[in-house]
Amino acid sequence: MSEFTTVCKVGAIPEGQGRTFAVNDRLVAVFFERGEYQAIDDLCPHMGASLGDGPVIDGIVTCPWHAWRFRTSDGTWCDNPRIKIDSFPVRVVGDEVQVEVPAKALPMGPG
Repeated sequence: MSEFTTVCKVGAIPEGQGRTFAVNDRLVAVFFERGEYQAIDDLCPHMGASLGDGPVIDGIVTCPWHAWRFRTSDGTWCDNPRIKIDSFPVRVVGDEVQVEVPAKALPMGPG
């Protein structure tokens, strides 16, 4: 089960930029563009760069290492839509930006 977790205050992420937050043992990139917050997995699947450090233009973040581009709305890789990274619901409650990230499942033990 997942719950919304506060990651920052409204205004902490400048327009057209992102920030990385640890939520439920995952790194999540939260972006702010055109008055809307969106969240996807922070790690680029190519080489593990932080997408939270990449520039955001028209709802697309570009990986700062090798220019892979992902939609911030749903994590789809722009060059091959069959590949996606996780995206997460975001809400604003009062002056807090909150992200819903499922907790990682614990491995099952023997027996």
